[in-house]
Amino acid sequence: MRIMIIGGGGREHAILKKLRQSKGNHEFFCLPGNAGMAEEATCVNIGAKDIDGIVAFAKENRIEYAVVAQDDPLALGCVDRLNEIGVPCFGPTAKAAEIESSKIFAKNLMKKYGIPTAEYEVFDSPKKAYDYVKKASYPLVIKADGLALGKGVVIAENAIVAKDTIGSFMETMVFGQSGSRIVIEEFLEGPEVSVLSFCDGNTVVPMVSSMDHKRAKDGDKGNNTGGMGTIAPNPFYTPEVQKECEEKIFKPTVEAMKKEGRPFRGCLYFGLMITKDGPKVIEYNCRFGDPETQVVLPLLESDLLEIMLATTNGTLDKTEVKFSDKSACCVVMASKGYPVKYEKGFTIFVPEDIKDNVYFAGVASSCGELVTNGGRVLGVTTVADDLRSAVKKSYEYAKRISFRNAYMRTDIGARALNALDDKK
Repeated sequence: MRIMIIGGGGREHAILKKLRQSKGNHEFFCLPGNAGMAEEATCVNIGAKDIDGIVAFAKENRIEYAVVAQDDPLALGCVDRLNEIGVPCFGPTAKAAEIESSKIFAKNLMKKYGIPTAEYEVFDSPKKAYDYVKKASYPLVIKADGLALGKGVVIAENAIVAKDTIGSFMETMVFGQSGSRIVIEEFLEGPEVSVLSFCDGNTVVPMVSSMDHKRAKDGDKGNNTGGMGTIAPNPFYTPEVQKECEEKIFKPTVEAMKKEGRPFRGCLYFGLMITKDGPKVIEYNCRFGDPETQVVLPLLESDLLEIMLATTNGTLDKTEVKFSDKSACCVVMASKGYPVKYEKGFTIFVPEDIKDNVYFAGVASSCGELVTNGGRVLGVTTVADDLRSAVKKSYEYAKRISFRNAYMRTDIGARALNALDDKK
C-alpha cells in the first residue's frame, strides 16, 4: 500500500516507525517529513498546510491511504479534500477537528452534554474581557480560541498578567485571528493526564495514559513549550479514574460529536486534570499529541495500520488494540533558548546503535550531515519493565547524542516516580 503521512516532526516520525512494523509491503511518503526520516520514507517538500499541493501529490502518486497527523491541515479540511478524490484517511474532517481548532466550540460542547470541565466565560471584545478580569479571582486561565502552536494558553496569577495576555491575544494579535476570541476559565488543580484514543465515529478505544512535561525548565518552571518529554503510563491514572473517564468523558464526547453531526474518526486526545472533584477535561486535541505519541506508540503491540484502517472503516469494535504493560520515557533534546530564541545549523551526532530509539523533529540535512533546524530537535525514547529503568535508560542514551547548544530537562519522569514511591 502507498501511504502518505502529513507532517514532519517527532510525532510523525513515531507514527512512521510504528507503521513500518505493520504487516504487508508498504511504501511511505512524508509531506514534508524531515531529514532524519529520509532513511525510512520518501520525504517530499510539500508543506503540511499546502492542501492543494497535498491533493495533487496524492493524485499523481496513486496514494492509497493518508495519515493526517498535524492540527493545521486537519482544521483546513485536508481529510475532506483527500476523501473527495477517493483517498481514505486517518484523521477527522474539518467539522470534527473543530473540537481542537476552536476552544469555544469545545467548551460549549462540554457544557451542552454535561462533560466535566472548568467553569468558563467567552469574550470577543477586549473591553469586556478587561472588565471581567478586574473583578475575577486568581489564578485563572486565558485561552486563545484557535490554534496557536500549543502556546495559546496562559495561567494568569494576577490582574496584571491577565490584562497583558488579553492585550497580546486580542489587540496585538500575536496569534492572528486565533486570538480574536478568548476563553477565560477557572484554574483547576491536580495532576495532569494525557489519554490518546482511537475513534471510528461510534467506538472509542483509549490508549495507554501518559504524562507530558510542558515547561522549558526543571521543576516545571520557565516558558510553556510544545513538550520537553513524556512518560507512560501515568501513575495518577488509576483503574478507578480510568473507569470514571470512560463513563463520564470519553464515551459521552464521542456520542456528543455524533449527535452534533460531526462524527469523530482518528485520534482524539483528552487532556485531563484529576481534581478533588474527579477528572475534568482541560482540552481536546484532534490528533496524536507530540511528544505523547513517542511513548504511547512504542508500547502498542497490535498492528497500527490495521487499527487506523478500522477507524476509517468503522470497524474499531472488531479490531484488537493491545498495549504492553511495560513503561516508556521520552526525553526531548532541544536547542538552547527554545521556545523563545535559538540558533540553528549545528551538526548532530547520534550513535548508530541507538538510532531506533530516536525520533527526529527539528532537523535538516547539510553536506550529507544532520543539522539542527528547530527548537525541539529530537526525542529519545526507551521502553523498560518499569518506569525508573525507562527514565534511566533514556537519559543514558540522550547523553550519548551531541550537538552544539543542546538542552534538555533533567527531571522528566520525576513527578511520576515520586507518585509511585508514595504508593509503596
